[in-house]
Amino acid sequence: MATGARGRGAGWKRPSRRPSGPGKITVGILCELSNELLTGKPRGWRRRDRGLYSDKHANRNRANLHKDHPLRIYLDHAATTPIRPEALAAMQEGFALWANPSSPHAEGRRAKQTLENARTRVKTALGWDGEVIFTSGASEALAIGLGRAKMDRRLVSAIEHDAVFRAAPDAEVLTIGDDFAVDRELLKATLESGPPSIVAIQHVNSETGVIQPINELTAIVRDAGGVLISDCSQSAGKFDLPDADMIVVSAHKLGGPIGIGALLVKDFALLEPIGGHERGYRAGTENLPAALGFASAAEARDISSVDIGERMSTIAIKGWASWMITASSAFCDIEYAINSLEGIFQPSGASGFAMDSSIMSITMPNVSAAAQLIQFDSKGFAISAGSACSSGTLKPSRTLMAFGISEADAANTIRVSMGWSSTFDDLMKFAEVWREIALKAKR
Repeated sequence: MATGARGRGAGWKRPSRRPSGPGKITVGILCELSNELLTGKPRGWRRRDRGLYSDKHANRNRANLHKDHPLRIYLDHAATTPIRPEALAAMQEGFALWANPSSPHAEGRRAKQTLENARTRVKTALGWDGEVIFTSGASEALAIGLGRAKMDRRLVSAIEHDAVFRAAPDAEVLTIGDDFAVDRELLKATLESGPPSIVAIQHVNSETGVIQPINELTAIVRDAGGVLISDCSQSAGKFDLPDADMIVVSAHKLGGPIGIGALLVKDFALLEPIGGHERGYRAGTENLPAALGFASAAEARDISSVDIGERMSTIAIKGWASWMITASSAFCDIEYAINSLEGIFQPSGASGFAMDSSIMSITMPNVSAAAQLIQFDSKGFAISAGSACSSGTLKPSRTLMAFGISEADAANTIRVSMGWSSTFDDLMKFAEVWREIALKAKR
């Protein structure tokens, strides 16, 4: 797909950003649903008055997360999310088990048993029936999966995290289609043109929230004799895991500690072992306290079990973390407020694609992302411009431009991302400040 600005004539109107497909909820339907479930109030500017993340608990939640700066609002969960109290408590218990899990004595055996228990807990919490290799994070998991897969060729999508390109610098790049998903026909043709391949396609994009149809893409790859590795750093803990041969997870993106992640593998036979720890697939002493924190954070995922009666057959919220309903409800109001001042939710120009509404890329006309970050930070908001691993550069986001966003718009785009500790009140305050900054820029 060619990059650059999409055609916008005089009568152009940005299509509704609605997810679709099996098991997906459209934003419009979800807005109505979440209003009914969470507020009982009509669509419009409103405050939540009940629930785990209700307004009446906003100050309590924020004070716990920002004790030194209780008035700040954290909306950069796609970079890292605050550690859950359950995970912190588990890590503190883990530090008491200081022995090396590989040691043969009683202390080592006790640590080993606890580590294996944590591994089983992670598998159960994430619904994974394969193997789990603990790593130092998603980057190392990607390096192991892409570097040691028993495949002759590497293919990666154009919108992958930088860690994928570092792990497979010589990989062939798959472009994105007009529906913002990996071009299926190109994928089929590329797979047929060469030897068996490992294909890296992320589940949820960390800058835009666009969801790739991993189950469909995995079937295409398997039919061609290849394997698919999916970076689920942004989706694990929010949605059920997709069907893939390997899955990458990062603990600190779901409320666990920084410094641990996992490569989930259907079958160890897909990888070349190197000896050492983790069944011979990773060197280095295991981090037991972090593994316990990871397991507790994964278990703390509070899946929504709201009864929506007859609509359950067409509105599949089963498998969503319950705080995602809050995020999706807030998205509707934020979109209305920002569109009224010519703000643009990215990517734009298509309809019917799936999305994670807890991650938003928003373009403010004529105001650079750097200038926006400074103003938001001064007003107490923690947000970002693209992936935290690349936001230190002054270049427009490679990922945004791969979605067909012009370089000019990409340079004026910020990322806002919600998480388990976000409140509806936080999100409404963000919308108010965004409008304030945009109105100031128009004067």
